[in-house]
Amino acid sequence: MSKLNIEALHQENKKKDTFDFRSGDTVTVNVKIMEKTADGKAKSRIQPFKGVVIQRKGTGITASVTVRKISNGIGVERIFQIHSPLIDSIVVDTHGSVRKSRIYYMRELHGKAARIAERKVHAQIEATGVAVAPEETAVS
Repeated sequence: MSKLNIEALHQENKKKDTFDFRSGDTVTVNVKIMEKTADGKAKSRIQPFKGVVIQRKGTGITASVTVRKISNGIGVERIFQIHSPLIDSIVVDTHGSVRKSRIYYMRELHGKAARIAERKVHAQIEATGVAVAPEETAVS
């Protein structure tokens, strides 16, 4: 395949909605699960996976995200391809304040030490994606 065909294929399969989250954020990834019933029919459902974003990797159609959660006292990590047709949606629950882009140190932490402070995000910035300066008050 030529380079133009590959780029066209990438643009065709790329999701239109952008996912605005980063490392440290708590997200819910809604994954489509295909099941077979007893009579052999295929059935699909949406299964949420809620956890903390450990890392984001790649750009364009190859972008992936690693999400970690604790289930019954055991750490579970899943790697999701962001533009996969199996990903229904990614919802940001809380924005976390971390200093690194790859927070692998979370694997060693337990209990209260594993908490991440919440990052303050203004509603106007979140809704529009553009920072709005506060209005200046005139002193007379």
